[in-house]
Amino acid sequence: MEMTTPSSNQQSNAQGSFGAMLQQARKTKQVSLDDAAGELFILKRHLQALESENFSELPQAAFARGFAINYAKFLDIDPIKIAASFDAAYPNELKIHSVDNIASPLRPMGTLQRDTHNRIRFNPLLIGAVIALIVLAIFLFRMVSNATNDNNQEPTPVAEGLSAAEQAQGAAINTQSSGVGASGSALNLGSSDSMSSTSLEVKLTDTTTVSIMDASGSSLMSGLQTSGNYKLLGNPPFNIQIDNIDNASLLLNQEPVALDQYATDKKASFELTL
Repeated sequence: MEMTTPSSNQQSNAQGSFGAMLQQARKTKQVSLDDAAGELFILKRHLQALESENFSELPQAAFARGFAINYAKFLDIDPIKIAASFDAAYPNELKIHSVDNIASPLRPMGTLQRDTHNRIRFNPLLIGAVIALIVLAIFLFRMVSNATNDNNQEPTPVAEGLSAAEQAQGAAINTQSSGVGASGSALNLGSSDSMSSTSLEVKLTDTTTVSIMDASGSSLMSGLQTSGNYKLLGNPPFNIQIDNIDNASLLLNQEPVALDQYATDKKASFELTL
């Protein structure tokens, strides 16, 4: 009587079908093959081959066994039991073929061919940090640009926009020196405003206290003034006080005024009219 050895499928049934256990566990967890393949980075056709125990569709034995173990861990069933059942069910002829090809280049496993475009995950904290850096960079760039523009702008001369009315309210214009008197009433200009009919020019050779007021009550010059030529515009008569006439000379509409006839002990206080 001829004796027969049990086939690999019979051995698998004796040990328990690992494929059936995997399939049953997956259905119990209500996980689709697509979801399982996405989580495990294993091709769907390889998981189907494991569940149907279609070893010819699986890669070499070592890789296929690893797939089975990882699949079992994912489904929360005993990986040791699955590995033992896999070893018992794996055909001997494929084992020999795998050993013969162990030195050959590995054929693609397909575990990196997963469609990942639907599973890209972003870290919200990282995105927020990147956005904050971009905003900060823009803010700093604008600050630097504004500071550069401000430094490149030339200052506008204060006296360029000086009107006749402003001059009549007390602006003493120094046409020679660039200094400003202690009273703060001296501005450096090259010419006076021709709109006024009466001009008064004060020439100082040294620091002198001068006070000049016109008929409207506007102070044209007041306080300690530095040396220089000052052109004033106002309405006569002018009330004039000079503490030292030796340091000063006066012209009314370009005509010199004899200060000594108004002076007592070098100080002059008088009213000047046309």
